[in-house]
Amino acid sequence: MSDLFEASGLTQTGPRPLADRMRPTRLGDVVGQDHLLGPDGTLSRMLKTRSLGSLIFWGPPGTGKTTIARLLANETDLAFEQISAIFSGVAELKKVFEAARARRMGGRATLLFVDEIHRFNRAQQDSFLPVMEDGTITLVGATTENPSFELNAALLSRSHVMTFQSLSQDAVDQLLARAEKLEEKALPLDAEARQVLIRMADGDGRSALTLAEDIWRAADEGEIFDAQRLQDIVQRRAPIYDKSADGHYNLISALHKSVRGSDPDAALYWFCRMLDGGEDPMFLARRLIRMAVEDIGLADPNALVQANASRDAYQMLGSPEGELALAQTVIYLATAPKSNGAYVAYKAAMRDAKSSGSLLPPKHILNAPTKLMKEEGYGSGYQYDHDAPDGFSGQDYFPEQMTRRTYYDPPQRGFERELRKRLEYWSKLRSER
Repeated sequence: MSDLFEASGLTQTGPRPLADRMRPTRLGDVVGQDHLLGPDGTLSRMLKTRSLGSLIFWGPPGTGKTTIARLLANETDLAFEQISAIFSGVAELKKVFEAARARRMGGRATLLFVDEIHRFNRAQQDSFLPVMEDGTITLVGATTENPSFELNAALLSRSHVMTFQSLSQDAVDQLLARAEKLEEKALPLDAEARQVLIRMADGDGRSALTLAEDIWRAADEGEIFDAQRLQDIVQRRAPIYDKSADGHYNLISALHKSVRGSDPDAALYWFCRMLDGGEDPMFLARRLIRMAVEDIGLADPNALVQANASRDAYQMLGSPEGELALAQTVIYLATAPKSNGAYVAYKAAMRDAKSSGSLLPPKHILNAPTKLMKEEGYGSGYQYDHDAPDGFSGQDYFPEQMTRRTYYDPPQRGFERELRKRLEYWSKLRSER
């Protein structure tokens, strides 16, 4: 089926939304995806051969995935069939495949566009494989989720992933100019309000045109809205941020890497973006604790103290007051000296622990509470460090069957400069005894 109206036997009547009326009829009219459709774009190069392989369109909403799929079918003379994974099941898929096979027998191939393809379960995704392999369909799947996580490896291996980008502010402005030409009237906004509207669209072309329609409906003849009036009319559009999907992982990655990169301003921006998107502040508190031990560690031992204190402060104060404590920790961590020395040492020691088997500690550091254990040599030769010169005996504490290892190699940064001096001093004493 091509849409839900046809599926239910209804026809579309009445006024069509502006976004639908402005849907491009040529690939050259699509804005914002020049990396795909420009002279050297990936899709442009494919179209030069007049044939397509199966594709996965990955990107945010309102960036042209459905439109481009339809236009690709026109460009390659393929029959266009569209379904949505939200409303379709196995029975629907079988009907679509049968129609495509019949069409193929008549000499015409089918481009099957599957919206929200990640909504299909693994078995449903596998059902596409035979009809893709025998040429019954050319699959174009659209998803807002990361295909690496949401789609079967077998399906991905037979498809080319095309990444769609959010529309730039210039591209959104270009869409609005086209809408004004189509409607034969300017948007009733002053220059500042127009920029606010563009930012509200957040890179979503469909949203931009929907907002424009709302403004035209609300304006009296001759009325011009300023930025405040615009926001009062359309309210504020929620940021595109799904706490359970890619937006969540992308933003926490940006925050973590900004802290690691010692950029407090960028770190604060991503921290606030997550809060503004509705992220649980306690999740952020836990991530800040992780950053303190992974990326700062002993270069500034107080980093972990600060991170834990800000978590406690947030639990005491709640929102929004407690969020300031977390923001303070973001700045502290970003400006602290960085070291992953403890993290690297832990990972290296864990690898040895997993691979070395059940090696026993050397007997001289084992307690001997019984006579038998003493006779077995437990505790024999142990040197009490506090009785040794410099409070350091230099004994070997590794298993007897294992050569000595060096896991912790502190860099010359922050407090770890002092730790390095101590380790070098103890190493010198050990070599002399």
